[in-house]
Amino acid sequence: MYSTEAKKDIQQGIQAGPFDANWESLKGYTIPRWYEDAKFGIFIHWGVYAVPGFGNEWYPRNMYLQDSPEFKHHLATYGPQKQSGYKDLIAQFSADKFDPDAWANLFRQAGAQFVVPVAEHHDGFALYDCSFSEWNAVKMGPKRDIIGELAEAVRKQWLVFGLSSHRAEHWWFFNGGMAFDSDVQDPRFIGLYGPAQPETLPPNEEFLDDWLARTCELVDKYQPQIVWFDWWIEQPAFSPYLQQFAAYYYNRAAQWQRGVAVNYKHQAFPEEAAVYDIERGQLSTIRQRFWQTDTSLSKNSWGYVKNQEYKTVEAVIGDLVDIVSKNGALLLNIGPRPDGTIPEAEEKMLLEIGRWLRVNGEAIYGTRPWTIFGEGPTHIENGSFTDTHRTNFTSQDIRFTVRGDVLYAIILAWPDNGRVTIKSLANDSNIFGKQIEKVALLGQQEEVQWKHDAAGLTIELPSQKPCEHAFVLKISAQK
Repeated sequence: MYSTEAKKDIQQGIQAGPFDANWESLKGYTIPRWYEDAKFGIFIHWGVYAVPGFGNEWYPRNMYLQDSPEFKHHLATYGPQKQSGYKDLIAQFSADKFDPDAWANLFRQAGAQFVVPVAEHHDGFALYDCSFSEWNAVKMGPKRDIIGELAEAVRKQWLVFGLSSHRAEHWWFFNGGMAFDSDVQDPRFIGLYGPAQPETLPPNEEFLDDWLARTCELVDKYQPQIVWFDWWIEQPAFSPYLQQFAAYYYNRAAQWQRGVAVNYKHQAFPEEAAVYDIERGQLSTIRQRFWQTDTSLSKNSWGYVKNQEYKTVEAVIGDLVDIVSKNGALLLNIGPRPDGTIPEAEEKMLLEIGRWLRVNGEAIYGTRPWTIFGEGPTHIENGSFTDTHRTNFTSQDIRFTVRGDVLYAIILAWPDNGRVTIKSLANDSNIFGKQIEKVALLGQQEEVQWKHDAAGLTIELPSQKPCEHAFVLKISAQK
């Protein structure tokens, strides 16, 4: 539980400036250059919910909802929730094979530039050295500071470290356990199960003070350069606390002399004060202000489950390209097992993404949107929860990025006839006010043949693909 000393320290941090705890001041925030350049990061949902490996990462809530498959599974597998509740799974969250250096090395090989583990999910079990609760991974389960170890390992690989907090949703997350005789109602376990209040009831001052103290402690202990929040912070009761947190965080970052960012969903922040994030979805066109998609390699769960349904690498790379062409970044999630191993399928997919980026990364990292994001028949729906049922991109789907005086045209599928025409570059158009001088295919040593006429820029591709998945044409203008 928070203390008056914690509140005093937070207020001193806010008073230190340069930001004040109001939206007008926070609108002066600047998105760091490193973030706009990085484009690709790794999200990690790992916690006690990996132990059952059933349903999804909302298992701890659903196992107390009496009509759910998780409730029935838990009863059949572990016994009644009164005697064998979520708390009793913590001992099996061993992390005995957790190797943070191996994780960080994999993320670097995948081409990621930043890493965002979940520090605390809705379940109330902190993966860090939390001063405000004994229900944490340092004192129980792994008996390791997961977040601290990972922060050190990630930084050794020259990657940027961030973290996420889903503490806000804990207000109501276990309220199903109040509807029948379960261990949620035992006052000995309130530190884990929390208020267990109805979702319709706004959080009270005590909970909000505790939320602020915990979140500021994460900032001070681990100096993350991204703090990602889930959706429930949009509740009006959080607004003054969000302003206090953002001022505290941005002021601490000014002392560290590091660029940082808060990720938010929907309208929890004014857009000038933080970085907008869309869950499992995208935008249909360019957003002038930098933004982010968070999504997962899997379709059905963010955390580890035994029957995971995966996307294809082709689909993930297509989404990365589309997002970057619209001034966004991709935060791509994995779900490790309870012992700390990353599922082989996920490791394989990450390495494949990394191989693609080693060939084509110059069209991704450090780029900015062009005048238009692209062309082609595939429509991307605007908004969240749209990326698990999308049709594949075609060879007519092309996305653009720019770096200096170079335009990159990224072809999202290899054409059957070996030829591609970029209609947006018809000969009555030019790039950067100049004529096209050279066209190259990344990963290909030989020059490609091309012509520029009223139909567009037509390129004859070689018989051999330079890589799998999307293909990048580097188009240079005359000096």
